Amino acid sequence: MKTPSLLWSTAAVALLGLTACSGDDEVTPECGEPLYAGGATDEAWRTLVDAQNKAQDSSRAVTIVSPEAHQTYLSTDAAPLWQWTSPLRASLQRPSRGGPAPVARPRDTGRSVLAWLGNQVLPTAEAHLPPYTGDLYWVKVQVPGRQCPVELLTSELQWQLDDGSWRTLRDAAGQALSVQVLSAYLVQNRITEGPYTLAAPVSFGVAGVR
Repeated sequence: MKTPSLLWSTAAVALLGLTACSGDDEVTPECGEPLYAGGATDEAWRTLVDAQNKAQDSSRAVTIVSPEAHQTYLSTDAAPLWQWTSPLRASLQRPSRGGPAPVARPRDTGRSVLAWLGNQVLPTAEAHLPPYTGDLYWVKVQVPGRQCPVELLTSELQWQLDDGSWRTLRDAAGQALSVQVLSAYLVQNRITEGPYTLAAPVSFGVAGVR
């Protein structure tokens, strides 16, 4: 019969093996996650990350209402509200795709001794958000000299720029900025329409005030 100390050592080694293969080794893009708004989720974002390098398709891309092409903001202006329209939002009634979304249910409560032990050391993480269904918009603002764009993932047709994002754009006053929007329709985190991108980003700028 194994001694208690040996049993603990065996369980600890097994626990380390479980945590090493727990599925938490997803690679996060170098620039990290965008800001989120509306019903957007990090899992839906990862779906778009996987699809963003597909062939460019602008056939059902958004139409940006603001900023207008070559618009110039003043650095003293309040953070602007950006808006767009989308063919993906035009039809709210869509045919059922594989039936209704599954109802979230509690996990099986039957656990092994090792699972119980693991939960004492590393408590079980909270469940993920429900899979997302709907249209999504990934807005990217390119700033010269900045490795990562200013980004937002949203289910809404607008972005009221937050103070931090607006500050970054004001700090780039006098430079050529541009905004691109990647859009797609998802059913339970799977893309069924898109992704679509603008044929060309919309250019705009911020002028400093002396």
